[in-house]
Amino acid sequence: MARVTLPDGSTLSVNDGTTAEELAEQIGPGLAKAAVAAKVNGELADLSTPIRADAHVQIITSGDDEGLEIMRHSCAHVMAEAICALWPAAQLVYGPTVEDGFYYDIDLDEPIRPDDFGRIEEKMREIVEADRPFVRTQMSRAEASAKLAGDRYKLDNINRAEGDVISFYSHGDVFEDLCRGPHVPSTGKVGSFKIMSVAGAYWHGDPTQKMLQRVYGTAWPSKKQLDDYLQRLEEAKRRDHRVLGKQLNLFSFNEAGPGFAFMHPKGVIIWNEIVDFWRSVHNRYGYDEIKTPLILNEQLWHKSGHWDNYKENMYFTNFDGLGYAIKPMNCPGGCLVYKTRQHSYREFPMRVAELGLVHRHEASGVMHGLFRVRQFTQDDAHIFCTPGQIEPEVVGVIDLTFEIYRTFGFEEFHIELSTKPEKHIGSDEVWDTATSALKNALEQKGIGYKVNEGDGAFYGPKIDFHIKDCLRRSWQLGTIQLDFSMPQRFGLVYTDQDNTEKTPVMIHRAVLGSFERFIGILIEHYGGNLPLWLSPEQVRILPISEKTNDYAKVVQDKLRQAQLRCSCDRSDEKIGAKIARAHSERLPYMLVVGPKEAQSDSVNVRIRGVKENKTVGVDEFLAMAKRKIVDKQADLAFWS
Repeated sequence: MARVTLPDGSTLSVNDGTTAEELAEQIGPGLAKAAVAAKVNGELADLSTPIRADAHVQIITSGDDEGLEIMRHSCAHVMAEAICALWPAAQLVYGPTVEDGFYYDIDLDEPIRPDDFGRIEEKMREIVEADRPFVRTQMSRAEASAKLAGDRYKLDNINRAEGDVISFYSHGDVFEDLCRGPHVPSTGKVGSFKIMSVAGAYWHGDPTQKMLQRVYGTAWPSKKQLDDYLQRLEEAKRRDHRVLGKQLNLFSFNEAGPGFAFMHPKGVIIWNEIVDFWRSVHNRYGYDEIKTPLILNEQLWHKSGHWDNYKENMYFTNFDGLGYAIKPMNCPGGCLVYKTRQHSYREFPMRVAELGLVHRHEASGVMHGLFRVRQFTQDDAHIFCTPGQIEPEVVGVIDLTFEIYRTFGFEEFHIELSTKPEKHIGSDEVWDTATSALKNALEQKGIGYKVNEGDGAFYGPKIDFHIKDCLRRSWQLGTIQLDFSMPQRFGLVYTDQDNTEKTPVMIHRAVLGSFERFIGILIEHYGGNLPLWLSPEQVRILPISEKTNDYAKVVQDKLRQAQLRCSCDRSDEKIGAKIARAHSERLPYMLVVGPKEAQSDSVNVRIRGVKENKTVGVDEFLAMAKRKIVDKQADLAFWS
């Protein structure tokens, strides 16, 4: 008998060799029906895995993140079989899961086109309806290499695989692929799917290798979830910040500077509102602001470690016979400011913020509007503190970050903790100390988090903040990175209580990350319908006819004196056309004025996205609008 401990702490006794699938049936028929895999002692496994000793077991369903990923990977295998059946000459390379789906890289001289997607999906449905079991076989590395002799792609995958045991998965008699698994029990459990796109991709991203065809697909537990996802994609197209940025005259790009955004007057208004709010919050949290040079001597980047770890992403120049680099990050400049004078422990924690303009080389193929640019402003800050101050300072950054996100209308976020990467600087002991400090701060706040092993910055572990927008898309924004190495590299010291010199701890942190990218996220989150306080034009006055132009000017002057961003449409067009244009430009408020409004010193208020309108006094409108701006409310309604 084996003793199984379930996630809720309860235990069950099962016969030796009982499979995870049989365990699920023993727990309950509903769980057994939903099960796609298991986790045995923390390791994901097929449901066919036998339990031969006492173990902690969790049954994984497609409702779990891990279960959904397993289901999608299984669907990738189904798609691969369908493609091989339709194009027998196709060679499979690899097929991992990605966010919201999966892809398979295929070596095939004949192009796969969107017109072929229907044929692939039809073949996939045949495979799914056959409901063939996924069967795992395993062998030694040498046996696997002999089995796949002549297939350079699969041999390469074997060479890159960890461990001495190599596994294969088949479903039916005609399809087998090298795979570590696990998989769903059978092809009938791959959910509802759709082929999304096909693109070119070099093997291992190496442009000297042959161009492969990368076929993307998505899979969801139910047709409704698939339909909802496809609907979100269509809505995302309508909200594309590149399209809205042009329509609303916010920003542009030009071949004169690929990857460099040109912010237009309306875009700069949004920018400045964000900066003003950012500064006010940081002032309350005790930050001082600095500004450091854009170009610094090459030797500085050797000292900081960026030369060895980030050189391929940097821009360089020479003058006066010396090499210089355009800064990709602000931290070395912050260290130089710190070194300009002596410091005492009494000054700590020292919180220093910078809205620093940085440049990073991005390949032309990955640039994407404001989301991926070569020049951006990072809302950096560096906190210098003692080791004992790390945890309270990290807690303070978490509080500041959540306050800022919520003000911009983001209420749902999750945290990821990234640990030591293979390419790093600093001792293992220092990394362990830093990682423990971040974990303790998160646990002190009672925040759940995901651990990303090996994904930290080269100089220290980090906490990353991910938000979800209105379309349920996740965006990584803020970061907290602990750094014991850079202060040592720059010889930063402070005088401690015992009058000895010690090296401070340096906390790198950003909240919004790139201002440019954050503005793009805001545009898409709100679909261009920005909150009142962020709207470049907050109010437009629409006189019914030329007879009320003078009164419209009086209202406009009053609103402008109250610091509202306000314009007046005095064109000869009919009022319907004026209202339609204001709506198309996503204006929060439209104030229609005619003879009645002029007589009563009032305005007829039309609100963006609301059919009803209401006449209120000018002073009443002004007071309510100002209150919404000060409180940074997203709701525009003046009446219930």
